[in-house]
Amino acid sequence: MLNRLVAGGITAFAYLLTGLRAIWQGCIPADNQRVYYANHSSHADFVLIWASLPPHLRRVTRPVAGSDYWLKTSLRRFVGKNVFHAVLIDRDKTTRNEDPIAVMCTAVDGGNSLIVFPEGTRNTTNETLLPFKSGIYHLAKARSNLEFVPVWIANLNRVMPKGEFVPIPLLCTVTFGEPVQIQDSEEKNAFVERTRNALLSLAPREF
Repeated sequence: MLNRLVAGGITAFAYLLTGLRAIWQGCIPADNQRVYYANHSSHADFVLIWASLPPHLRRVTRPVAGSDYWLKTSLRRFVGKNVFHAVLIDRDKTTRNEDPIAVMCTAVDGGNSLIVFPEGTRNTTNETLLPFKSGIYHLAKARSNLEFVPVWIANLNRVMPKGEFVPIPLLCTVTFGEPVQIQDSEEKNAFVERTRNALLSLAPREF
């Protein structure tokens, strides 16, 4: 009950602060098992995607996040593990003892959808979108039934600028595009480019 109350409070706060508007441009909310992949400019990105989903989909959609950040304090640990049921990945290749793709596949095999950020880190540059890491391809290759839904988050980096502690209220939109699935014998570079272009096509014209 506590976890649900906290989740509801975070969702309500996200809507209040950002005026969140979900735009289902290329698909509709559905029970299909999906990987929602998005541009990444803030630690709050996955919250907006998660809050944009209908309640029954939130319960089976888990963000993939770095354990180094979400296990750093007891509050983050509670929110990450108990509220959002995050799939935590050790990003340090020298210390991790589990393959990140295998960890994500375990979550998928448990019936979950995922939220991922293929850039691999927050984009603090002037580039519209950083190059994608290859993990999105390896996940698609391992679980070819998955739908990969591009999601463009607009304005959150302005609501929570890096280095600022007081959010600035501003309208944010989360735009869901047309799902992408890996094709038979599709090579890594081709799939990575295709998914990245699908995401870029959702970016506002100002970019």
